[in-house]
Amino acid sequence: MLIHPWDAPRDDDWQRWLTTHDFGQLAVNGPPGEPPYVQPLHFAYDTARGEAVTHLARPNPLWPAVEANPDVLLSVVDDYVYVPGPWQAEPGSPPEHGVPTSLYAAVQLRCRAHVVDDPARKAALLNRQTGHFQPEGGSARAAAGEEPYGRLLAGIRGLRLEVTGVRAKFKYAGKRSEQVRDRIAAGLAERDGTRDPEARAHILRRRTS
Repeated sequence: MLIHPWDAPRDDDWQRWLTTHDFGQLAVNGPPGEPPYVQPLHFAYDTARGEAVTHLARPNPLWPAVEANPDVLLSVVDDYVYVPGPWQAEPGSPPEHGVPTSLYAAVQLRCRAHVVDDPARKAALLNRQTGHFQPEGGSARAAAGEEPYGRLLAGIRGLRLEVTGVRAKFKYAGKRSEQVRDRIAAGLAERDGTRDPEARAHILRRRTS
C-alpha cells in the first residue's frame, strides 16, 4: 500500500479508528503455489495489549496455513467514497480537467497469530470479543463446561493477533488546495450518500489538525 506523507496517520488516528471499525479481512499465506487465504471476520482490537482477538470455526481451512506460518495480515478498509473529477479541479482549471479519485481509510496490521485451544482461555477470549460488541450485555458469559455455551467451545478455535507492525493510510485530499478540499467537503454534504458523512468528517478533521 502506497502511503504519501499527506495521507499518513496523525498521532493515534489509526488506533482510534479501529475502535469503531472492527470488521476486516485476515490474509494468511497459502500452501506453495496457492494464493493467500483471505477470511472476512469481526475482531476486537485492544489498544492496551496491542492485539486483536477473534475466533473461527474449527473446520476453517485457514488453520493449517496459520500453523504453518503464523505471520498474518489483518486489513481493514472503510469510509471510502468516489469523488467525481470536477470536484478535484484546481482553481483556474476547467472542471472537466479534474481527476476522479477514491478517498478512503485503511489500516493493515501485521500480526503474529497465536491459536487458542484451551477451553477456559477460549471462553475468556470470547467474552472479550462479546464485551466489545455488546457492552450493554444481554448474553450469558461463556465458561468452559457450563451452559449455554460451554459445549459449543469445541467447535471453534480462538485467535490472538499480536500486532508486530502497522501501515495506515487516510487518503482525504491531503495534497489538494484548501479550495478543492472545501469543494469536495461541500459536494459530499450535498450528495449525502453512503459513507459520504464519514469521508467529509475526515477531510474537515485533517484540515484543522
